[in-house]
Amino acid sequence: MKNGNREHVASILRGVLSLGRRLRAERPQGSISLSAISILGTLKRLGPTAATRLAAEEGLRPQSLTRMIMGLERKGLISRTQSNADRREILIALTEKGRRVLVEDMNTRRAWLEAAIAAALTESERNVLFAACEIMRKLAFHDGPTAGGSMPSSAVRTGSRHKGRRTGAGLRATASRNA
Repeated sequence: MKNGNREHVASILRGVLSLGRRLRAERPQGSISLSAISILGTLKRLGPTAATRLAAEEGLRPQSLTRMIMGLERKGLISRTQSNADRREILIALTEKGRRVLVEDMNTRRAWLEAAIAAALTESERNVLFAACEIMRKLAFHDGPTAGGSMPSSAVRTGSRHKGRRTGAGLRATASRNA
């Protein structure tokens, strides 16, 4: 890649990371962790899910997921039930309270973003931004070679994690699906 393109790529990266930090800062006061929001979003997307699949979707070890599930269940955000198909399997489901928490978290950030777009950008800039959204999604789902062992696009599509870390693209994909 030419040096001029590298500067543009670095600029895109800085912009995406800055906006991501700001959106995280705009979360409701006292909200649950982003990891917990991710689990709620995955449950909203998949419906009642076996713990093993949920752990795989979230890129977590079953032991780590168990601790998180216990906390979410104590807060009444998820429920656990025995599967009718396989009595040995436990299904984890989003409760109505969990759905409300997820929607509130997403709506708070969406409201800030809508207001910021309206206040800070000209009509022309808004149009460029909206056009860029589809281009960024295209990049997020690109199946080409990756650098540095980064996450394959199939993991981005499901909002999975890579090596225990949520990636920016994974968050964006999950956030857009969960909205």
